[in-house]
Amino acid sequence: MKRFIPILILFTGLSFSSLAQSTAGNPEDESAKYIKSYPNPATTSVNLEFQRSYDKTFYLELYNFMGKKVLDLRNLSQRTNIPLTNFYRGLYFYKLCDKNGRIIENGRFQVVK
Repeated sequence: MKRFIPILILFTGLSFSSLAQSTAGNPEDESAKYIKSYPNPATTSVNLEFQRSYDKTFYLELYNFMGKKVLDLRNLSQRTNIPLTNFYRGLYFYKLCDKNGRIIENGRFQVVK
């Protein structure tokens, strides 16, 4: 019985982690991503460029490493440049959403100053 519990926990964890995977595909597969962020790490500005077709109703929310929303971008273009003058050093996360608020993609970039 002692061996059964860790195995059950392992399989339960694996099944939950598979449910949590992004529908955009493998995160390592750049061709499946909607947005490419560069340079990474960034010092003065970061570019967010759509790799696939997009809807003009998409919007982007940017969060710092503590989960605080630092920027909300509406009316995105094919390539958006974000100046980092008011950003602190650290890791930032973005989420791309459609007009209904459904998350299309998540991503991250690092700011080094």
